[in-house]
Amino acid sequence: MTALTSLRTFEWTVTGMDCGSCAGKVRGAVERLPGVDEVEVSLMREKLRLRLEAGTSSPAEVEAAVRAVGFGIGPAGPQPGQGSGQGAGQGNGGECGCHCGCGGSGAEAGLAEPAAAPEQAAKPWYRTGRGGFVLATGALLAASWAAGLVLPAALAGLPFVLACLIGLAPVARRAWSLARAGMPFTIEMLMTLAATGALVIGAAQEAAMVVFLFAVGELLEAVAADRARAGIRALSALVPRRARIEEADGRLREVAAADLLPGQRMLVRPGDRIPADGTIVEGVSGIDESPVTGESLPVTRGPGDTVRAGSIATEAALRIEVTRAGEDSTIARIVRLVEEAEAARAPTERFIDRFSRYYMPAIVGLAALVAVVPPLAFGQDWGTFFYRALALLLIGCPCALVISVPATIASALSSGARRGLLIKGGAVIETLARVETVAFDKTGTLTEGRPQVTAILPLEGRGANEVLVLAAAVETGSSHPLARAIFAAAEARGLELPQARGARSLPGRGAEAEVAGRSVWVGAPDHAPGIVPGAVSGDGPDEGGAGQEVAAAVAGIEEKGGSAVLVAAEGRALGVIGLADAPRADAAEAVAALAEMGLRSVMLTGDNPRAARAIAEPLGLEPRAGLLPEDKLEAVAAMAGRGGVAMIGDGINDAPALKRAAVGIAMGAGSDVALETADAALLRNRVTDAPAMIRLSRAAMRTIHQNVALALGLKALFLVTSVTGLTGLWMAVLADTGATVLVTANALRLLAFDPHRATRG
Repeated sequence: MTALTSLRTFEWTVTGMDCGSCAGKVRGAVERLPGVDEVEVSLMREKLRLRLEAGTSSPAEVEAAVRAVGFGIGPAGPQPGQGSGQGAGQGNGGECGCHCGCGGSGAEAGLAEPAAAPEQAAKPWYRTGRGGFVLATGALLAASWAAGLVLPAALAGLPFVLACLIGLAPVARRAWSLARAGMPFTIEMLMTLAATGALVIGAAQEAAMVVFLFAVGELLEAVAADRARAGIRALSALVPRRARIEEADGRLREVAAADLLPGQRMLVRPGDRIPADGTIVEGVSGIDESPVTGESLPVTRGPGDTVRAGSIATEAALRIEVTRAGEDSTIARIVRLVEEAEAARAPTERFIDRFSRYYMPAIVGLAALVAVVPPLAFGQDWGTFFYRALALLLIGCPCALVISVPATIASALSSGARRGLLIKGGAVIETLARVETVAFDKTGTLTEGRPQVTAILPLEGRGANEVLVLAAAVETGSSHPLARAIFAAAEARGLELPQARGARSLPGRGAEAEVAGRSVWVGAPDHAPGIVPGAVSGDGPDEGGAGQEVAAAVAGIEEKGGSAVLVAAEGRALGVIGLADAPRADAAEAVAALAEMGLRSVMLTGDNPRAARAIAEPLGLEPRAGLLPEDKLEAVAAMAGRGGVAMIGDGINDAPALKRAAVGIAMGAGSDVALETADAALLRNRVTDAPAMIRLSRAAMRTIHQNVALALGLKALFLVTSVTGLTGLWMAVLADTGATVLVTANALRLLAFDPHRATRG
C-alpha cells in the first residue's frame, strides 16, 4: 500500500470554539499526533478535518487530544442534502467540563450521523455550560461580598479567596492541559497566572472579580461567535428535512429529503419548500426563488419547467419529478461551497495568524520585564510593579485580533449567498475589493443569451429551408447560444434534419461536420476556411453580385448588433443566417454603477467590430472584438498588468479567461459550471449583481480594517495604561473580552448589509 492510499480523511464537529485562538488550540492539539496530515479547523463551521495515516494515531486518539485541551468533539453531521447513511459512531450530545458539547467517536468524512451541535446552538445562554459557569461564579462573588459584611476584617478576604479558587479551577486545568500539549502561551495560562499572582499579593477581592469577568467575557464571546455562525446555519435551514413522494399506486409516503433520488415524484403543497431540484410534471404555481437566488419576485412555473430545492411553491400544489439527488441539489451545493469558502483563509487572516504567534510570548516577556526591571534598576516597589505586570498579562491574548477577519468573512459570504452572490472565500473577497477593471463577455452575459434567427439569405438558387437544415444538422448537440438558436429555428419550422457525421467544434470559429456526403461548415464569415472569397466579400472572380449581396447582408446584420453566420459546403458559400440577441435590461445600469465606483469596464467578444460596437457603445463599454478564446486570455493578461481584473462570463466558453483573471465571475443561476469552476457566481443572472458583489467585498474589507484597528488600538491603549498603573486587573479583562465582542458585533453588521441598495462602493 502506498503512502497515498494509507491516508484516510476524517471529519468531526468541534464545539466550544469562540475565536481564532480556540481554533489554533484545536489545531495545535492534533498536529502533534503521529500520522496526522492536512489539518483544517473551521471556526465558523465548527469543523475539524484531517487525514490519518493507517497504523499511526486513531480517530479516538484525535478526539482525546481535542477533549484534553477543553473542547467538545463529536462525529460531523452530513452536509445539507447529504444522505442519512449510517456512520461510524454516535455522539452522546452531553457537555464536558469545559462547558461545551462532547460527542462520541469520529467517522470518515461524509459518513457520520449528525452531532449534537445544532441543537445546542439553539439553547438560551443560561442553559449552556458557559452560562451556568457565569451564574455560579457570580453567585460565589455575591456570597463573598455578603460574607465580608458579617465577618471580622481579618477574615473578610477568605470568601473571595475561596470564590477565586473555585472559579479558577477549571481554567487552570485547561491551562495545564494546553501547556502539556505544547501550548503554554494561552489566555487560560495568562488568566491563571494573573489570578494566582493577585491572590499572592493579597488582592483576593480583585482576583475573584477578574475570574468572574473572565467567565462573562467567555460567555459573550460564545454568544457573539454563535451569532456569526447563524448566517451559515440559516442557509442550511433552507433545505427541507422531509419530503412527500408519490408511490406507483398513488399513495403518498414521507421520507427524508436527503434521501430523494432522481426519477421519484414529489408532491409539494402551497407554502411548502421544494425538497430537491426537479421538473414540474403537473400543476402551475408561483415559485418564490429568493431563498436560492435572492430574486424577490415570484415567477410562474408550470409543466416542463425546472425548479430548485429551497424554493417555495406559493399558490398551488405541484407534482415534481426529482432530477438531482438530495445531496446534489442546487441549494445544498451552494451551502457546501459557502462553508468551504469560509475555510479558504484570506491573506490578511494568514498574516494575523502569524503575527499572533509572536504577540502573546512578547507580551509575557514584557510583563516579566515590568515586574522585575523597575524594582531592580530603579528601586521601585515590588508589589506595585508585580501588580502592573499581572494586568499586562491579561491583555496578552490576541482573541479580538484573530477573530476579526474570519467573523467578517463568514458574515460577508452568508450575506452574499442570501442575495444570489456566491463568493468562494476570503482571498476572493480581498482580491475583488482591489480590482480596477471589469471585463465582460458579450453573449449570455451582457445579452440575454437567447439569440433568435432573424434572417436567412440563401445563395445559388437554394431555398432558405435547405440552408437552415444544413446549419442545424451541423449544430445539433452544441451548447453554444447561436447553435441552439439555429437548431430551434429549424425545429420551429418542422424541418427534418439529416444525420451529421464527424461533427467537431472549432472554438471561436465555428463548427463542421459531414452532412449528406458533403463537408459542411458553419461559422463566422471572417473565419471561413477555403471559401470562395467573392461569396463573402464580393470581390472574388466567381461570385460577383452574389458576393456583394452577402457582404451587404452581413454588414446590415452586424450594424444592428446582430451576428452573421455563414453556411458553406465543399468550399462554396451556400447562405448567410442572421441572428440577434437583445442586451440585458440591467446591463447599462450595471456599467454605470461600475463607473461610479471608479472601475473601468471592457467587453471582450468574438463577434465582429460592427456588432460589438452596436452592443457596447449604448452601454458605455469599451469593445474589443474578433477575439478567439486565446485572444481573450491574452487581453485579460494584458489588462492584469495594469491592475486587478475581474472577468465575467457564462462559465463555459470563457473558462481560460475566467481562470486567468484575478477573479473569475460566472453568470448562471445554479449551473454546474457557474457553481464549481469560477471564483464567484452571480446566481440570479443579473449584470447589476456584479457591482453589488464588488460593493460587498469592499464593505467586508472596510470592516476588517476597522476591526484590526479597533483590536490593536485597544490593546495598545491598555498596554500603556497597565504599565503606567492607570488601569488594573479587572479593566484589563474587560479590554480583552470587550474588544472581542466589539469586533464580532461589527462583523455581524454585514449580515444586514444590502449591496444592491448601497450608494457608494
